[in-house]
Amino acid sequence: MGIGVSPTSGINGFVGYNNKNFNSFWAKRFGVRFDMATYSPIKSKLNKEINEIAGKGEDGVEIGDMKIENFALDGKHYGAMIDFYPFGNTWFLGGWRISGGYFNGKLNAKADITDKNIGGVYEFELNGQTYTYDAGAAHGKAKVNWNYSGPYVGTGFDLGLFWGIKVYFDAGVVLADKSAKADLDIPLTGLEVGGVPVQSNPTLEAILKDNIKAELKDIQDDLDKYDYFPLVKLGFMYRF
Repeated sequence: MGIGVSPTSGINGFVGYNNKNFNSFWAKRFGVRFDMATYSPIKSKLNKEINEIAGKGEDGVEIGDMKIENFALDGKHYGAMIDFYPFGNTWFLGGWRISGGYFNGKLNAKADITDKNIGGVYEFELNGQTYTYDAGAAHGKAKVNWNYSGPYVGTGFDLGLFWGIKVYFDAGVVLADKSAKADLDIPLTGLEVGGVPVQSNPTLEAILKDNIKAELKDIQDDLDKYDYFPLVKLGFMYRF
């Protein structure tokens, strides 16, 4: 059994079975593991650290006239793996394994987007249409949600320290059945087109929805190119 950390899934833990004392050439080379991970125990601390690093002593990351802040990550996974140890119980080399299995998980990320201008008007485009916000009124939220499942392939090793305690490392990818999905929330309050408020104008609201869909489609086309989810895990394990 083992416990460690995964940058893409949080606190990682597993239980498994592999008996390298078997006399059979093949039996000693195969094992099975049940693996899970979650951000839940460290989510608040992690997101605080991310925001402090991103802010670099200020409030958020500035891109042009926009400020991105309040980053938030959440995720988890669980799955089952079959491990193959090519070198059996050979010292040192015996800790190397090739793994395959099936995983199910999610990774969600979101951030607030606001106008950092003190005066003037903020202007931006969506699908070729120019929109404006009064100074300080621009705000929105960007989200990326990835709910995935699929076969896992990877490799790793465990290196003995003392009294059955070992360091373990795994690196691989889930060949995901779907890619991440992006979403963009643009509040209507203060939003204008050519000086005309969008809010309470059914025609302009409908056009805005169509423009957001068009922009999200372009983003989605890029996200669809990445249909594999990386998993990297490092921690300590105990072999009974």
